[in-house]
Amino acid sequence: MAGADTLRAAMIEAAEKQLAASSDNDIATRAVCEAVGVTQPVLYRLFGDKRGLLDAVADHGYERYVALKAAQEQTADPVTDLRAGWDGHMAFARDNPALYQLMFTPRPWSHSTARDRVFDLLEATLVRCAAIGALKVEPRVAARLILSASVGTALDHIASPECFDDPALSHRMRDAVFGHVLTETTPREDGDPLREAALRLRAQLALAGTEALEPVETALLLRWLDRITQGAPDAVR
Repeated sequence: MAGADTLRAAMIEAAEKQLAASSDNDIATRAVCEAVGVTQPVLYRLFGDKRGLLDAVADHGYERYVALKAAQEQTADPVTDLRAGWDGHMAFARDNPALYQLMFTPRPWSHSTARDRVFDLLEATLVRCAAIGALKVEPRVAARLILSASVGTALDHIASPECFDDPALSHRMRDAVFGHVLTETTPREDGDPLREAALRLRAQLALAGTEALEPVETALLLRWLDRITQGAPDAVR
């Protein structure tokens, strides 16, 4: 098994290098096998087919992405971390354009979990933001908006760099979407204090839990909080 794992890692690395050097964001399985010194049946045994290999490259890209995120110091201010996370996301796209496209461009046949796992990382930071009362909407909704905006901006920059030569453009997009999901520093006249309090308590429970309630009681409380924050019984997750 150890030999298979080593061989698998070598083939993923060879495929990623070929992908980065490709002009059409594609790889040739024969060239990958030749680079590692194996025959194509080995590739089929380890990955199933070319699609399986590309999924493995995308998921390996996620591991690199996580390593970069882990290297960023987490502060006591989740909003500051959220802004740094946007910039780190854009830097990853800039430094790894072919890999980024593989990870984030929709592929109907793909079984890669890279994008979903990046979404989960973002949502975790947004839960921290909600826990301090810094979020206007549910963390999952905010994560969808932010990830869509960041991925769209990054992919457009990769596809047409000449149209995105203004270094401030990314921050304009960041500030626009953050302004939609983050609270103001002063109370908003159109704010709903009850809903905002429910959002914050919901996030605090997700972060720390509570020993004061039985599991069934906690589940009921979460249901009530979801009803308050989402506004309709059928919206409860």
